[in-house]
Amino acid sequence: MIEIPSDLNPALVPLAFLLGNWEGAGVHDFPGSEKCNFGQEVTFTHDGRDFLEYTSHTWQLDAEGKKVAPLESEKGYWRVDEQRKVEVVMVRQDGVVEVWYGELADQKPQIDLATDAVARTAASGPYSGGKRLYGYVKGDLMWVGEKATPDVELRPYMSAHLKKVVDPSEWAKDLKDLPDDGIAFFR
Repeated sequence: MIEIPSDLNPALVPLAFLLGNWEGAGVHDFPGSEKCNFGQEVTFTHDGRDFLEYTSHTWQLDAEGKKVAPLESEKGYWRVDEQRKVEVVMVRQDGVVEVWYGELADQKPQIDLATDAVARTAASGPYSGGKRLYGYVKGDLMWVGEKATPDVELRPYMSAHLKKVVDPSEWAKDLKDLPDDGIAFFR
């Protein structure tokens, strides 16, 4: 179920399905780097203004699912207009800044994005653009990313399946009039 916070800027209602903390795993595979499974934590928050703040951290996982090494980190801001056009400004730890444009699918929580502009620092690796698809499927957030470099044509390189993380303190605020000892609740 998609919840719409009462203090969410009305312009962001179409993006409400993204809100929250998400965790999961996926696969990273791109020429020039080792194919691996990765873990991911994603957060989409808002402060009442007309954008969502986005943070993502990924790390390589070993065969037992334990963290081995950091993979990618991103931070950004997401907006949507009245025509369901989405714009994202994002910066990555490797010195890449991107402007993404796309749109929300009609009648479903799905976003297609493509890079419009890429700026790179001298220290960043080769990168010329990408595409991403995000979708809210049966309560989970799924995404696939495509990447291009001057030497590699646009191709899938990362995808993940994320589950919403619920903070128990959020549940507790909805519990009213519980007996002090907690046992009487079960009688």
